[in-house]
Amino acid sequence: MEVTSGLVGVNPNVASGGGHAVRPGDIATGVIIGRTSEFFDFFVYAIASVVVFPRLVFPFVDALTGTLYSFAIFALAFIARPIGSALFMALDRAHGRGVKLTVALLLLGTSTVCLAFLPGYGQIGAASIMILAILRIGQGVALGGSWDGLASLLSLSAPAGKRGWYAMVPQLGAPLGLMVASGLFAYLVSQLSADDFFSWGWRYPFFVAFALNVVALFARLRIVDTDEFRRLFQSRDLQPTPVISTVRAQGRAIVIGAFAPLASFALFHMVTVYPLSWVFLVSGHETAEFLMIEVVAAMVGLVTIVLSGWIADRIGRRRLLAWCAVAIALFSGLAPVLLDQVGTGDVVFMLVGFALLGLTFGQCSGAVASSFPNEYRYTGSALTSDLAWMFGAGFAPFAALYLSSTFGIAMAGLYLLSGAACTLIALALNRKLADS
Repeated sequence: MEVTSGLVGVNPNVASGGGHAVRPGDIATGVIIGRTSEFFDFFVYAIASVVVFPRLVFPFVDALTGTLYSFAIFALAFIARPIGSALFMALDRAHGRGVKLTVALLLLGTSTVCLAFLPGYGQIGAASIMILAILRIGQGVALGGSWDGLASLLSLSAPAGKRGWYAMVPQLGAPLGLMVASGLFAYLVSQLSADDFFSWGWRYPFFVAFALNVVALFARLRIVDTDEFRRLFQSRDLQPTPVISTVRAQGRAIVIGAFAPLASFALFHMVTVYPLSWVFLVSGHETAEFLMIEVVAAMVGLVTIVLSGWIADRIGRRRLLAWCAVAIALFSGLAPVLLDQVGTGDVVFMLVGFALLGLTFGQCSGAVASSFPNEYRYTGSALTSDLAWMFGAGFAPFAALYLSSTFGIAMAGLYLLSGAACTLIALALNRKLADS
């Protein structure tokens, strides 16, 4: 990938504060490592929300109700993310980005590893639910604080004609994180007895997530906490601004930007978390088998994310996102029919869904960042991303499962259609995307 050269203002011969020459490609490496770690955390929790928590934490209700309760707690992290962004922006202004990242990722790692020790309802009763909710909120606050600005730095540093290519780099972490998380859970489910898996096997991925957080912390600190990159952030005005003043100055851009990627974010959960719950509760697929289907589908998504960068640089990001929203709207009518067919149908659903997801998800981050002047880009991008994830993805598994289980699976397609409509409206309102 052409991410190792062409970054304006980066001198690869200038040593960092630690005496190590920071190459332009280090930005991309740090971004990918950080996003992969975050998404691995995300998917480990998401898979456990379907496979483990309904049985461990909500055994007093039926499987469907337990999964809905689990998805309700899943959404708490997305509600907490904007709060985390506000708190950690203040920490960033007071003590610097290195301190902010260290505290945020330590909170994320602690919340994640504590989940590995979560006692079940049978051991401590309702306290198990409360602990799960508190740890999930802790993850959300930490994710809000983990915004490092590297993705925006990549976008600003992109040479002419390469904005789409550079914008897709941070998004590679999503399919990579899903592939590792799904593959790990598939292995544990297939190799362990049910008793062993529910006793201790499911806890192992949370320990792995903690280890990845530690690696990601050092990889990102190696970049952002150096004199060279501090100067780069400052020279591009990528500095934290107070949340209130940012909202006052850029409120309209934040709201429109939050709705611009809703088609992508709604589809994100419709092909990752929701189908696993539907398959687990309704269809005849074995859990390990469907998790491996997700691994293969994520590979397709990985390819189309890369492809999105090439396409966006030729036809424009706004046009690509618009066409993808139209395609997602069309897919929303076919998706329920495919997912309800065990075998070929749900495999096609996953492959087509991830292909579309890669094309749109690959550019939605760049679309958010491009909406802001440099002065407000760092804080504005963080807040916009938080709100987009909350509205577009946080409640998607709960809403889709509730609607499909109550009114029929066709309603899940209607939910996806609403996301596509929001994206098209936001793109029509956001004229700044016309030139990006």
